[in-house]
Amino acid sequence: MNTTENKNIIQINDLVYDYIQDESGTTKRAIDHVSINIERGSFTAVIGQNGSGKSTLAKCMNALLLPTEGTVIVNGYDTKDEDHLWDVRQSAGMVFQNPDNQIVSSIVEDDVAFGPENLGIDPQEIRKRVDSALESVQMGKYKKKAPHMLSGGQKQRIAIAGVVAMKPQCIIFDEPTAMLDPKGRKDILRIIHELHGEGITAILITHFMEEAAQADRIIIMNRGKAVMDGSPREVFRSRSELAALSLDVPLAVELRHALNAKGLDLSEEIVTEEELVEAVCRYR
Repeated sequence: MNTTENKNIIQINDLVYDYIQDESGTTKRAIDHVSINIERGSFTAVIGQNGSGKSTLAKCMNALLLPTEGTVIVNGYDTKDEDHLWDVRQSAGMVFQNPDNQIVSSIVEDDVAFGPENLGIDPQEIRKRVDSALESVQMGKYKKKAPHMLSGGQKQRIAIAGVVAMKPQCIIFDEPTAMLDPKGRKDILRIIHELHGEGITAILITHFMEEAAQADRIIIMNRGKAVMDGSPREVFRSRSELAALSLDVPLAVELRHALNAKGLDLSEEIVTEEELVEAVCRYR
């Protein structure tokens, strides 16, 4: 039963996910007894080394993968309940690393309309949703274009618009900037912030620490386990623990430590470049 009044849009309880590696049934554990709640309207970053389980966790949230053990509840729906599969995916949309794997049509507006059409939305409502979603990612003027003629960053915007048009309460971004140049990365992060500002729950899977620093909460995955969980300021204070996990801190944090070693007294609360610039300017 859907319990939309619950403050958590996603509830992960003792989740285990095992990949089957070969025909003999040999398995590899990708998620190892993870329990996490994601509050409605929050912005959470999930980081970790390759193979840490972060992308597998994202796919479990969207019911692309079903638990080997434990449960994943999305907007009140159990992901293992086949009768509510599309309720889960409409509640928690997903944007993938490579937009070419998500774009299915030869015209931009048709691609954005694909999701709502599969949900059986009225055609007039679909038209409104497509126009609104494209405007939200600043791609309205490209609606008649062919996606394959667009840049990587523009394709990723189209992929995001396709999810936005389904009006999910939560969007899971699985390393959406990994294949983009710095400008493309900045544009996508801006769109994520804007969507979050409109009330959408944002979950960002990333290996860029500077991106994670912009979230409200960071969860660190290592060998299938959630090993750290806190605000960016809490997580990035633990430099030695991060180093043991082969993870860096954001450049702003490294610079803050270097400047403090030279005699400045900059707050440990500083984790982003903007905060660092503002603090240094106050010394002038």
